[in-house]
Amino acid sequence: MWVPQLSEFNQPVYLSIADALARDISNGVLNEGDRLPTLRELATALSVTPGTISRAYSEAHRRRLVQGEVGRGTYVLGQKPLEPLASNSAAPLNLGHAELLDLSIIKPSSETLEYWLRDALVGMAKSTDFARALDYAPDGGHPAHREAGAQWLRHALPDAQGQQVVITAGAQHGLMVAMSALTSAGDLVLCEALCYPGIISLAHGLERRLRGVPMDDEGIIPDALRELCLREKPAMLVCVATCQNPTTAIMSPKRRAQIAALAEEFDFIILDDDIYGFLATDPSIKPLSAFAPDRSVYLTSLSKAVMPALRIGYLYSPPKLLSRLSSMVRSSVWMPSPLTAQLASNVIGEGLDKKLIRIQRNEAAGRQAIAREIFANFELKAQPYSYHVWLTLPEPWTSDEFTMLARANGVLVLSGTQFQAERSGSTRCVRLVLMSPTSQDELRFALTKLASLIDSDPRRYY
Repeated sequence: MWVPQLSEFNQPVYLSIADALARDISNGVLNEGDRLPTLRELATALSVTPGTISRAYSEAHRRRLVQGEVGRGTYVLGQKPLEPLASNSAAPLNLGHAELLDLSIIKPSSETLEYWLRDALVGMAKSTDFARALDYAPDGGHPAHREAGAQWLRHALPDAQGQQVVITAGAQHGLMVAMSALTSAGDLVLCEALCYPGIISLAHGLERRLRGVPMDDEGIIPDALRELCLREKPAMLVCVATCQNPTTAIMSPKRRAQIAALAEEFDFIILDDDIYGFLATDPSIKPLSAFAPDRSVYLTSLSKAVMPALRIGYLYSPPKLLSRLSSMVRSSVWMPSPLTAQLASNVIGEGLDKKLIRIQRNEAAGRQAIAREIFANFELKAQPYSYHVWLTLPEPWTSDEFTMLARANGVLVLSGTQFQAERSGSTRCVRLVLMSPTSQDELRFALTKLASLIDSDPRRYY
């Protein structure tokens, strides 16, 4: 079995494997038609994940070194590998990995997801319940899919009932459904002063007035929320109480109770966006909506916890709001895909969701350790299992100029200004997503580049 000899490298492992493959083809170690090891065989031999090998083989395929045949494996091609462009060519010379290292999108680690997804898809196709995925679904979703959603919700809301679940096409669609159905054009919608940019674009697109509530290390400050409510009447508060995006803040139970009491006092609806609830350090803390169940809508989805391809979200609502939410789903997309909802239901019913959550939490903890090591001398906000960190840059950096320079150096991050509910000037914070890189080696490489950039004087670039 071919096992590459990896030399010392300052690049992601999968690129080193692809380079070793090119070298061994050039040296005659591998010949046309040779069958390469399976993903799992080579992953075991190199003590890496199958996802790393998959990405290495994909890179080798891009270079025309190998070809894959379904059911047969991966084979060495006969033609010569791609040669670098001549130095006098009009096109630029590619001296390595041209792709940007993307630390801008929050998503679960993808190294093993394809294997789980394949099995889940095959299992769904063989399921006796498959027929329900091929037809129209009733308002709110098929009863079996709603019950699966309730099962998923019970990790946070133990008494969740399927009748109170409304299925959406992901969490962003759930935000749109709730805001559209439960507020009107011109209404005041509150959120954290630093919030997920999708909330900002959605509120403005729906012609709602958006106001950011000042925050501290736990998130929204109750006294600041009260002050806003005394001046104006909000219709809704959108809040991420666990692993808040971007600050990673987690509200204490006391803070959640205070926010819920203000919702009762000033008669507004809480949209409890708990998409990162499964990453909580203390799972016993109840969701924000549990403190005001009659005036809260709980929102979650599977895309962050299980896999991005599962664009299925769940709204859990008091009975009095169900018809409005279901009607808005019908008005916006008619119905979320029953095929995807069936796949999500199978994943939940078979317990695969719990297995993948354990995998993602363990992976996040490992990546957080890397971030803490590399940024030990900087101000960093994080949680043990959060997918991202909130980094404060030292002076004289600003987040916008650092983001531009990071991109110029091959790394994508998001500037803190993109998270301001109300554009309020410059900031020195950036959000770094730890789970997007394929491997921990690739993450370390990207974070090391960023730390080196921070240590330099920004004035040298101008």
